[in-house]
Amino acid sequence: MGGTCVLRGCVPKKLMVYASEYASALVDAVGFGWEIGEHSIDWRRLIEAKDRELKRLNQIYLRMLETSGVRLIRGRGELVGPHEVRVGDDCYTAQNILISTGGRPSVPQFRGNELAMTSDDILSHEILPQRLVVIGGGYIGVEFACIFGRVGVRVTQLVRGDGILRGFDADVRSHLEQEMRAAGIEVRTGVQIAELARADQGFRVTLGTGEVLETDLVLAATGRVPNTTGLGLDAAGVERGPRGEVVVDSQSRTCVPSIFAVGDVTDRVNLTPVAIADGRGLAESLFGDREFEVDHQGIPTAVFSQPEVGTIGLTEAEARAQFSEVQVFEAKFRPMRHTMSGRESRVMMKLLVDKGSDRVLGCHMVGDGAAEIIQAVAIAMKCGATKAQFDATMALHPSAAEELVTMREPRR
Repeated sequence: MGGTCVLRGCVPKKLMVYASEYASALVDAVGFGWEIGEHSIDWRRLIEAKDRELKRLNQIYLRMLETSGVRLIRGRGELVGPHEVRVGDDCYTAQNILISTGGRPSVPQFRGNELAMTSDDILSHEILPQRLVVIGGGYIGVEFACIFGRVGVRVTQLVRGDGILRGFDADVRSHLEQEMRAAGIEVRTGVQIAELARADQGFRVTLGTGEVLETDLVLAATGRVPNTTGLGLDAAGVERGPRGEVVVDSQSRTCVPSIFAVGDVTDRVNLTPVAIADGRGLAESLFGDREFEVDHQGIPTAVFSQPEVGTIGLTEAEARAQFSEVQVFEAKFRPMRHTMSGRESRVMMKLLVDKGSDRVLGCHMVGDGAAEIIQAVAIAMKCGATKAQFDATMALHPSAAEELVTMREPRR
Protein backbone atom coordinates (compact mmCIF):
# COMPACT_ATOMS: atom_id res chain seq x y z
CA MET A 1 0.00 0.00 0.00
CA GLY A 2 1.30 3.41 -0.95
CA GLY A 3 2.17 2.83 -4.58
CA THR A 4 5.09 4.31 -6.50
CA CYS A 5 5.64 7.35 -4.28
CA VAL A 6 5.71 5.64 -0.89
CA LEU A 7 7.35 2.36 -1.87
CA ARG A 8 9.42 2.91 -5.04
CA GLY A 9 9.73 6.64 -5.56
CA CYS A 10 9.59 9.93 -3.69
CA VAL A 11 9.78 8.68 -0.11
CA PRO A 12 12.63 6.10 -0.22
CA LYS A 13 14.55 8.25 -2.69
CA LYS A 14 14.28 11.34 -0.47
CA LEU A 15 15.50 9.31 2.53
CA MET A 16 18.53 8.29 0.47
CA VAL A 17 19.07 11.93 -0.55
CA TYR A 18 19.14 12.89 3.13
CA ALA A 19 21.69 10.14 3.81
CA SER A 20 23.96 11.26 0.98
CA GLU A 21 23.84 14.92 2.04
CA TYR A 22 25.66 14.11 5.28
CA ALA A 23 28.82 13.36 3.29
CA SER A 24 29.01 16.99 2.11
CA ALA A 25 27.98 18.31 5.52
CA LEU A 26 30.86 16.49 7.21
CA VAL A 27 33.35 17.95 4.73
CA ASP A 28 31.87 21.44 4.99
CA ALA A 29 31.91 21.32 8.79
CA VAL A 30 35.72 21.54 8.83
CA GLY A 31 35.52 25.12 7.55
CA PHE A 32 33.40 26.00 10.58
CA GLY A 33 35.86 24.67 13.12
CA TRP A 34 34.69 21.08 13.54
CA GLU A 35 37.23 18.28 13.81
CA ILE A 36 35.95 15.43 11.68
CA GLY A 37 37.63 12.04 11.96
CA GLU A 38 37.39 8.99 9.74
CA HIS A 39 33.87 8.35 8.52
CA SER A 40 32.07 6.08 6.07
CA ILE A 41 28.53 5.01 5.24
CA ASP A 42 27.15 1.58 6.10
CA TRP A 43 24.96 1.20 3.02
CA ARG A 44 23.28 -2.01 4.16
CA ARG A 45 22.25 -0.34 7.42
CA LEU A 46 20.78 2.58 5.47
CA ILE A 47 18.71 0.22 3.30
CA GLU A 48 17.47 -1.64 6.37
CA ALA A 49 16.45 1.63 8.07
CA LYS A 50 14.71 2.79 4.89
CA ASP A 51 12.80 -0.50 4.64
CA ARG A 52 11.64 -0.20 8.26
CA GLU A 53 10.24 3.26 7.52
CA LEU A 54 8.43 2.03 4.40
CA LYS A 55 6.92 -0.84 6.41
CA ARG A 56 5.71 1.68 9.01
CA LEU A 57 4.10 3.83 6.30
CA ASN A 58 2.51 0.76 4.73
CA GLN A 59 0.86 -0.10 8.04
CA ILE A 60 -0.45 3.46 8.36
CA TYR A 61 -2.12 3.22 4.94
CA LEU A 62 -3.68 -0.11 5.84
CA ARG A 63 -5.07 1.37 9.07
CA MET A 64 -6.44 4.39 7.16
CA LEU A 65 -8.32 2.08 4.82
CA GLU A 66 -9.64 0.01 7.71
CA THR A 67 -10.84 3.00 9.74
CA SER A 68 -12.48 4.45 6.62
CA GLY A 69 -14.53 1.28 6.18
CA VAL A 70 -12.82 0.22 2.95
CA ARG A 71 -12.95 -3.44 2.00
CA LEU A 72 -9.55 -4.61 0.79
CA ILE A 73 -9.44 -7.49 -1.70
CA ARG A 74 -5.97 -8.90 -2.28
CA GLY A 75 -5.30 -10.18 -5.79
CA ARG A 76 -4.87 -9.14 -9.40
CA GLY A 77 -7.88 -7.33 -10.78
CA GLU A 78 -8.98 -7.48 -14.41
CA LEU A 79 -11.90 -5.63 -16.01
CA VAL A 80 -14.43 -7.89 -17.69
CA GLY A 81 -17.02 -5.23 -18.43
CA PRO A 82 -18.06 -1.64 -17.66
CA HIS A 83 -19.23 -2.59 -14.15
CA GLU A 84 -17.32 -5.79 -13.38
CA VAL A 85 -13.86 -6.78 -12.14
CA ARG A 86 -12.54 -10.33 -11.86
CA VAL A 87 -10.03 -11.25 -9.14
CA GLY A 88 -9.01 -14.89 -9.41
CA ASP A 89 -12.19 -16.96 -9.55
CA ASP A 90 -14.37 -14.21 -8.06
CA CYS A 91 -16.16 -11.33 -9.79
CA TYR A 92 -17.18 -8.04 -8.22
CA THR A 93 -19.62 -5.47 -9.58
CA ALA A 94 -19.83 -1.75 -8.92
CA GLN A 95 -21.65 1.30 -10.17
CA ASN A 96 -18.29 3.03 -10.76
CA ILE A 97 -14.77 1.68 -11.25
CA LEU A 98 -11.59 3.71 -10.69
CA ILE A 99 -8.27 2.71 -12.28
CA SER A 100 -5.25 3.96 -10.34
CA THR A 101 -2.47 1.46 -11.05
CA GLY A 102 0.34 3.97 -11.47
CA GLY A 103 3.41 3.33 -13.59
CA ARG A 104 6.41 1.05 -13.91
CA PRO A 105 10.04 1.61 -14.99
CA SER A 106 10.76 1.72 -18.72
CA VAL A 107 14.04 0.23 -19.95
CA PRO A 108 15.35 1.28 -23.40
CA GLN A 109 15.96 -1.32 -26.09
CA PHE A 110 19.55 -2.49 -26.53
CA ARG A 111 21.33 -5.84 -26.39
CA GLY A 112 21.55 -7.08 -22.81
CA ASN A 113 19.12 -4.50 -21.41
CA GLU A 114 17.72 -7.14 -19.04
CA LEU A 115 20.99 -6.88 -17.06
CA ALA A 116 20.34 -3.25 -16.12
CA MET A 117 18.78 -2.37 -12.79
CA THR A 118 15.72 -0.14 -12.66
CA SER A 119 14.98 2.53 -10.05
CA ASP A 120 12.75 -0.05 -8.30
CA ASP A 121 15.70 -2.46 -8.01
CA ILE A 122 18.41 -0.04 -6.91
CA LEU A 123 16.34 1.28 -4.00
CA SER A 124 16.80 -2.09 -2.32
CA HIS A 125 20.33 -2.95 -3.48
CA GLU A 126 22.28 -3.61 -0.29
CA ILE A 127 25.83 -3.44 -1.65
CA LEU A 128 27.30 -0.03 -2.43
CA PRO A 129 29.14 -0.22 -5.79
CA GLN A 130 32.44 1.49 -6.45
CA ARG A 131 31.40 2.35 -10.01
CA LEU A 132 27.94 3.10 -11.38
CA VAL A 133 26.71 3.88 -14.89
CA VAL A 134 23.38 5.71 -14.99
CA ILE A 135 21.51 5.61 -18.30
CA GLY A 136 19.12 8.54 -18.65
CA GLY A 137 19.12 12.26 -17.97
CA GLY A 138 15.65 12.75 -16.52
CA TYR A 139 14.95 13.63 -12.91
CA ILE A 140 15.17 9.99 -11.74
CA GLY A 141 18.58 9.49 -13.32
CA VAL A 142 19.84 12.86 -12.05
CA GLU A 143 18.70 12.21 -8.50
CA PHE A 144 20.31 8.76 -8.30
CA ALA A 145 23.52 10.02 -9.93
CA CYS A 146 23.75 12.68 -7.19
CA ILE A 147 22.88 10.25 -4.37
CA PHE A 148 25.58 7.76 -5.31
CA GLY A 149 28.09 10.40 -6.35
CA ARG A 150 27.85 12.12 -2.95
CA VAL A 151 28.61 8.89 -1.05
CA GLY A 152 31.78 8.31 -3.02
CA VAL A 153 30.69 6.13 -5.94
CA ARG A 154 32.34 6.91 -9.28
CA VAL A 155 29.30 7.81 -11.37
CA THR A 156 29.07 8.09 -15.14
CA GLN A 157 25.75 9.40 -16.46
CA LEU A 158 24.94 8.66 -20.09
CA VAL A 159 22.40 10.97 -21.72
CA ARG A 160 21.03 10.40 -25.23
CA GLY A 161 20.07 14.06 -25.74
CA ASP A 162 22.01 17.31 -25.52
CA GLY A 163 21.80 17.60 -21.73
CA ILE A 164 20.06 16.55 -18.54
CA LEU A 165 16.47 17.38 -17.54
CA ARG A 166 14.93 17.79 -20.97
CA GLY A 167 11.86 20.02 -20.72
CA PHE A 168 13.21 22.13 -17.85
CA ASP A 169 14.41 25.71 -18.27
CA ALA A 170 17.66 25.84 -20.27
CA ASP A 171 19.54 27.80 -17.58
CA VAL A 172 18.44 25.33 -14.91
CA ARG A 173 19.70 22.43 -17.03
CA SER A 174 23.10 23.95 -17.77
CA HIS A 175 23.67 25.23 -14.22
CA LEU A 176 22.86 21.90 -12.57
CA GLU A 177 24.96 20.00 -15.09
CA GLN A 178 27.94 22.22 -14.24
CA GLU A 179 27.38 21.66 -10.52
CA MET A 180 27.17 17.88 -10.98
CA ARG A 181 30.38 17.82 -13.01
CA ALA A 182 32.11 19.95 -10.38
CA ALA A 183 31.04 17.37 -7.77
CA GLY A 184 32.82 14.62 -9.73
CA ILE A 185 29.92 13.12 -11.70
CA GLU A 186 30.86 12.43 -15.32
CA VAL A 187 27.92 13.56 -17.45
CA ARG A 188 28.19 12.44 -21.08
CA THR A 189 25.65 13.70 -23.60
CA GLY A 190 24.69 12.57 -27.10
CA VAL A 191 25.39 8.95 -26.15
CA GLN A 192 23.77 5.80 -27.57
CA ILE A 193 23.99 2.39 -25.84
CA ALA A 194 24.82 -0.54 -28.12
CA GLU A 195 25.19 -3.40 -25.64
CA LEU A 196 25.35 -4.33 -21.97
CA ALA A 197 27.17 -7.52 -21.05
CA ARG A 198 28.60 -9.20 -17.98
CA ALA A 199 32.32 -8.80 -17.35
CA ASP A 200 34.75 -10.62 -15.05
CA GLN A 201 34.04 -7.98 -12.44
CA GLY A 202 30.72 -6.24 -12.95
CA PHE A 203 29.48 -5.19 -16.38
CA ARG A 204 30.71 -3.90 -19.71
CA VAL A 205 28.76 -1.10 -21.44
CA THR A 206 29.44 -0.71 -25.16
CA LEU A 207 28.51 2.67 -26.61
CA GLY A 208 27.36 3.36 -30.16
CA THR A 209 30.85 4.67 -30.97
CA GLY A 210 32.39 1.35 -29.94
CA GLU A 211 33.83 2.73 -26.70
CA VAL A 212 33.57 0.32 -23.76
CA LEU A 213 32.94 1.33 -20.14
CA GLU A 214 33.61 -1.03 -17.22
CA THR A 215 31.31 -0.68 -14.20
CA ASP A 216 29.97 -2.54 -11.17
CA LEU A 217 26.30 -1.67 -11.72
CA VAL A 218 24.15 -0.19 -14.48
CA LEU A 219 20.99 1.75 -13.66
CA ALA A 220 18.50 2.30 -16.45
CA ALA A 221 16.66 5.44 -15.33
CA THR A 222 14.85 6.34 -18.53
CA GLY A 223 11.43 7.14 -17.18
CA ARG A 224 8.26 5.25 -16.35
CA VAL A 225 5.29 4.12 -18.42
CA PRO A 226 1.63 3.69 -17.41
CA ASN A 227 0.91 0.36 -15.75
CA THR A 228 -1.95 -0.85 -17.96
CA THR A 229 -0.87 -4.28 -19.20
CA GLY A 230 -3.25 -7.10 -18.35
CA LEU A 231 -5.99 -4.94 -16.81
CA GLY A 232 -8.65 -5.96 -19.33
CA LEU A 233 -8.97 -2.42 -20.66
CA ASP A 234 -9.57 -3.51 -24.24
CA ALA A 235 -12.28 -5.98 -23.21
CA ALA A 236 -14.02 -3.21 -21.27
CA GLY A 237 -13.74 -0.78 -24.17
CA VAL A 238 -11.40 1.67 -22.40
CA GLU A 239 -9.30 3.77 -24.79
CA ARG A 240 -5.54 3.89 -24.37
CA GLY A 241 -3.04 6.38 -25.74
CA PRO A 242 0.28 5.84 -27.55
CA ARG A 243 2.22 5.11 -24.34
CA GLY A 244 -0.48 2.78 -23.06
CA GLU A 245 -2.00 5.48 -20.84
CA VAL A 246 -5.71 5.48 -19.99
CA VAL A 247 -7.25 8.36 -21.93
CA VAL A 248 -9.43 10.59 -19.72
CA ASP A 249 -11.12 13.99 -19.90
CA SER A 250 -10.62 16.92 -17.52
CA GLN A 251 -12.80 15.17 -14.92
CA SER A 252 -10.91 11.86 -15.09
CA ARG A 253 -13.63 10.10 -17.10
CA THR A 254 -12.68 7.45 -19.64
CA CYS A 255 -14.72 6.79 -22.79
CA VAL A 256 -16.71 4.25 -20.74
CA PRO A 257 -19.15 6.26 -18.56
CA SER A 258 -18.75 4.05 -15.48
CA ILE A 259 -14.92 3.80 -15.56
CA PHE A 260 -12.54 6.53 -14.36
CA ALA A 261 -8.76 6.84 -13.94
CA VAL A 262 -6.40 9.07 -11.95
CA GLY A 263 -2.69 9.29 -11.30
CA ASP A 264 0.31 8.18 -13.35
CA VAL A 265 -1.77 5.60 -15.25
CA THR A 266 -3.28 8.57 -17.15
CA ASP A 267 0.18 10.02 -17.98
CA ARG A 268 -1.00 13.60 -17.45
CA VAL A 269 1.12 15.23 -14.72
CA ASN A 270 2.91 12.37 -13.01
CA LEU A 271 3.26 13.79 -9.51
CA THR A 272 1.83 12.44 -6.25
CA PRO A 273 -0.05 15.62 -5.19
CA VAL A 274 -1.67 15.75 -8.64
CA ALA A 275 -2.92 12.18 -8.29
CA ILE A 276 -4.31 12.98 -4.84
CA ALA A 277 -6.02 16.12 -6.15
CA ASP A 278 -7.49 14.24 -9.11
CA GLY A 279 -8.82 11.56 -6.75
CA ARG A 280 -10.37 14.18 -4.48
CA GLY A 281 -11.87 15.98 -7.45
CA LEU A 282 -13.38 12.76 -8.75
CA ALA A 283 -14.89 11.97 -5.33
CA GLU A 284 -16.42 15.46 -5.21
CA SER A 285 -17.88 15.05 -8.69
CA LEU A 286 -19.30 11.56 -8.13
CA PHE A 287 -20.52 11.78 -4.54
CA GLY A 288 -20.47 15.48 -3.61
CA ASP A 289 -22.82 18.19 -4.70
CA ARG A 290 -20.65 19.83 -7.37
CA GLU A 291 -18.67 19.18 -10.53
CA PHE A 292 -14.97 19.55 -9.75
CA GLU A 293 -12.04 20.00 -12.13
CA VAL A 294 -8.42 20.06 -10.99
CA ASP A 295 -6.28 22.89 -12.38
CA HIS A 296 -3.17 21.27 -13.87
CA GLN A 297 -1.53 24.62 -14.66
CA GLY A 298 1.15 26.23 -12.50
CA ILE A 299 2.22 23.10 -10.63
CA PRO A 300 5.46 23.46 -8.63
CA THR A 301 8.07 20.81 -9.34
CA ALA A 302 11.28 19.80 -7.62
CA VAL A 303 14.23 17.64 -8.58
CA PHE A 304 15.98 16.37 -5.46
CA SER A 305 19.39 16.57 -7.04
CA GLN A 306 22.36 18.01 -5.17
CA PRO A 307 22.02 20.95 -5.42
CA GLU A 308 18.22 20.90 -5.54
CA VAL A 309 16.06 22.22 -8.38
CA GLY A 310 12.74 23.98 -7.77
CA THR A 311 10.57 25.35 -10.57
CA ILE A 312 7.11 26.83 -11.07
CA GLY A 313 5.47 28.23 -14.19
CA LEU A 314 6.87 28.68 -17.69
CA THR A 315 10.41 28.07 -18.90
CA GLU A 316 12.06 30.95 -20.76
CA ALA A 317 11.45 29.23 -24.11
CA GLU A 318 7.77 28.69 -23.28
CA ALA A 319 7.36 32.28 -22.06
CA ARG A 320 8.91 33.74 -25.23
CA ALA A 321 6.66 31.53 -27.37
CA GLN A 322 3.52 32.79 -25.60
CA PHE A 323 4.29 36.45 -24.80
CA SER A 324 5.62 39.22 -27.04
CA GLU A 325 8.06 40.75 -24.56
CA VAL A 326 9.58 38.77 -21.68
CA GLN A 327 11.96 40.16 -19.09
CA VAL A 328 14.48 37.79 -17.52
CA PHE A 329 15.76 38.54 -14.01
CA GLU A 330 18.59 36.29 -12.89
CA ALA A 331 20.99 35.98 -9.97
CA LYS A 332 23.95 33.67 -9.47
CA PHE A 333 25.84 33.83 -6.22
CA ARG A 334 27.89 31.87 -3.73
CA PRO A 335 25.69 31.29 -0.66
CA MET A 336 26.93 32.48 2.72
CA ARG A 337 27.44 28.93 3.97
CA HIS A 338 30.10 28.25 1.36
CA THR A 339 32.11 31.40 2.04
CA MET A 340 33.44 29.43 5.03
CA SER A 341 32.96 25.83 3.91
CA GLY A 342 35.23 26.50 0.94
CA ARG A 343 32.84 24.89 -1.53
CA GLU A 344 32.56 26.68 -4.88
CA SER A 345 28.90 25.72 -5.46
CA ARG A 346 26.68 28.60 -6.58
CA VAL A 347 22.94 29.24 -6.38
CA MET A 348 21.01 30.20 -9.51
CA MET A 349 17.64 32.01 -9.38
CA LYS A 350 15.57 33.20 -12.30
CA LEU A 351 12.30 35.11 -12.69
CA LEU A 352 10.44 35.44 -15.99
CA VAL A 353 8.11 38.43 -16.29
CA ASP A 354 5.60 39.49 -18.92
CA LYS A 355 6.58 43.12 -19.52
CA GLY A 356 3.08 44.11 -20.63
CA SER A 357 1.23 42.97 -17.47
CA ASP A 358 4.24 42.77 -15.08
CA ARG A 359 2.97 39.30 -14.07
CA VAL A 360 5.57 36.73 -13.01
CA LEU A 361 5.37 33.87 -15.51
CA GLY A 362 8.01 31.54 -14.10
CA CYS A 363 10.41 31.09 -11.21
CA HIS A 364 13.35 28.70 -11.31
CA MET A 365 16.02 27.92 -8.75
CA VAL A 366 19.03 25.63 -8.40
CA GLY A 367 20.41 25.54 -4.88
CA ASP A 368 19.95 24.16 -1.38
CA GLY A 369 16.36 24.45 -0.19
CA ALA A 370 15.00 25.14 -3.68
CA ALA A 371 11.95 22.91 -3.19
CA GLU A 372 10.95 24.61 0.07
CA ILE A 373 11.36 28.08 -1.44
CA ILE A 374 9.49 27.32 -4.67
CA GLN A 375 6.52 25.91 -2.76
CA ALA A 376 5.99 29.34 -1.16
CA VAL A 377 6.57 31.17 -4.44
CA ALA A 378 3.93 28.93 -6.06
CA ILE A 379 1.27 30.42 -3.76
CA ALA A 380 2.14 33.95 -4.89
CA MET A 381 2.13 32.96 -8.54
CA LYS A 382 -1.21 31.17 -8.14
CA CYS A 383 -2.55 34.52 -6.95
CA GLY A 384 -1.18 36.23 -10.09
CA ALA A 385 1.69 38.08 -8.39
CA THR A 386 3.48 40.80 -10.33
CA LYS A 387 7.15 41.72 -10.33
CA ALA A 388 6.23 44.97 -8.56
CA GLN A 389 4.71 42.95 -5.73
CA PHE A 390 7.85 40.82 -5.49
CA ASP A 391 9.89 44.06 -5.34
CA ALA A 392 7.62 45.54 -2.66
CA THR A 393 8.11 42.49 -0.44
CA MET A 394 10.66 43.05 2.33
CA ALA A 395 13.73 40.85 2.09
CA LEU A 396 14.47 38.32 4.82
CA HIS A 397 18.17 38.75 5.52
CA PRO A 398 20.43 36.85 5.49
CA SER A 399 18.86 34.17 3.31
CA ALA A 400 19.23 32.88 -0.21
CA ALA A 401 15.52 33.42 -0.84
CA GLU A 402 15.87 37.19 -0.41
CA GLU A 403 17.35 37.34 -3.91
CA LEU A 404 13.86 36.72 -5.28
CA VAL A 405 12.72 40.13 -4.02
CA THR A 406 15.92 42.10 -4.65
CA MET A 407 16.51 41.46 -8.37
CA ARG A 408 15.87 44.91 -9.87
CA GLU A 409 17.33 45.00 -13.39
CA PRO A 410 16.50 42.42 -16.06
CA ARG A 411 19.49 40.59 -17.54
CA ARG A 412 17.79 40.42 -20.93
